[in-house]
Amino acid sequence: MSRIALVTPSAAEGKAARLLEQIHGAFGATPNMFRAVANSPAALQSMWSAFGALGGGTLGARLGEQIAVAIADRNGCEYCLAAHTALGRKAGVGADDMAAAQAGRSGDPKTAAALAFALAIVERRAHIGEADVQAVRDAGFDDAQIVEIMAHVALNLFTNYVNVAFAVPVDFPGVKLNTRGVNAK
Repeated sequence: MSRIALVTPSAAEGKAARLLEQIHGAFGATPNMFRAVANSPAALQSMWSAFGALGGGTLGARLGEQIAVAIADRNGCEYCLAAHTALGRKAGVGADDMAAAQAGRSGDPKTAAALAFALAIVERRAHIGEADVQAVRDAGFDDAQIVEIMAHVALNLFTNYVNVAFAVPVDFPGVKLNTRGVNAK
């Protein structure tokens, strides 16, 4: 059970109601995470805008979802792991590639470099070095894409923290955390 109220679209007012309507239109349902964040229309606007902005970025949905599952597993966020696994599959990432990404790996060197960079940021709380930046640059990412990876990390930390801290009920098909996840069971 969630530690905070899950705002129902029918009870939402003003900005929160408009945003939940957009979210419902995008997903065909209103995921519990957005219902939790709808307690603060400003936070919901921030989150939904960030998803929209990054969805139009240069990294693409496939890599964005692979980054998301790696971070979710590392942070022990069952909600985000389930949601982004489903979204990754929808974006065309195969089950084996999603499982590898969850563990921070990929058979594609460029994807592997992005995952390693994203996880280094998470694990070291952004205290990375020049070699970390150079490794992702050497894999073929330019500075704009490197900053975009950072934006994906920041958004996923926000969503992970919301779901873990408030025990938001998972409403996507469940995915088992790897044992490396903080709260893996």
